[in-house]
Amino acid sequence: MTLLQAIRAELPHLRLLEAEPMSKHTSFHIGGPAVLAFPDSVETLKALYALCRQYDRAPMLLGAGTNVLAPDAGLDRLVICTRDLAQIRDLGGGRIEAQSGVSLARLACFARDLGLTGLEFAHGIPGTVGGGVYMNAGAYGGELCQVVVKTTAMLPDGSIWTVEGDEHRFSYRHSVFEARNAVVLHSVFQLTEGNKEAISARMQELSQKRRASQPLELPSAGSTFKRPAGGYAAALIDRAGLKGKGVGGAAVSEKHAGFVVNLGGATAADVLATMSMIQEKVYETSGIQLEPEVRIW
Repeated sequence: MTLLQAIRAELPHLRLLEAEPMSKHTSFHIGGPAVLAFPDSVETLKALYALCRQYDRAPMLLGAGTNVLAPDAGLDRLVICTRDLAQIRDLGGGRIEAQSGVSLARLACFARDLGLTGLEFAHGIPGTVGGGVYMNAGAYGGELCQVVVKTTAMLPDGSIWTVEGDEHRFSYRHSVFEARNAVVLHSVFQLTEGNKEAISARMQELSQKRRASQPLELPSAGSTFKRPAGGYAAALIDRAGLKGKGVGGAAVSEKHAGFVVNLGGATAADVLATMSMIQEKVYETSGIQLEPEVRIW
């Protein structure tokens, strides 16, 4: 019996998509076929991982797919999508608990509706709680490390692991969960009371700023490279004269040099070649080696 056959037999109600183009599930609109599973409970997620361990077939984990470059040839590994793990609740005392598949936009709106401030920056981040906590996502001076106080995750052996406070070991685009290859299940956010109108106004302000400065009209995976020490990737790329330059259907955005965009029909190979070109040129002009922020599968 294959892994797929075992999944069908043991989890008959699980939503499965076979030979599904990854391009339909990534913000880059790039990627070949794969088998995608959509667990709708933590128990189903745990059962899926148990089967993968039994068959010695490590799965890939996908949230919103907004920070992923999937391969053109597709994947021969099961892709587990967490977006149906989307429960969120008010714990009182300014605390909100959200499962890994909750979008950061929905989380921010949930907080706003409760009159809680601290997540306005996250409203425009196109990702999920799981991916956001895993990589300590941030924007406009805010990071999730500022508001996450407790997280429950699953380790590769299937055991459940809860961390609090400094145990998250947050740093720039990093957390302890990445170091231990753990799957974020849900997190608790500590916020403070605020004015709903002021919170909404701040969210609208950041949304307008994002639309004005970022190429949201084209497929991308957000910021392509991490911020290097002592500078900004976009400024270094712009200074290297790379706006509009690229390979195939991929190019550096004319609007924001920190984004590699899909101009139409770009392949993963096009994006990788464009990223390599950027790294080489920026190193030549500045001596700085840019590190990818996009997750290359």
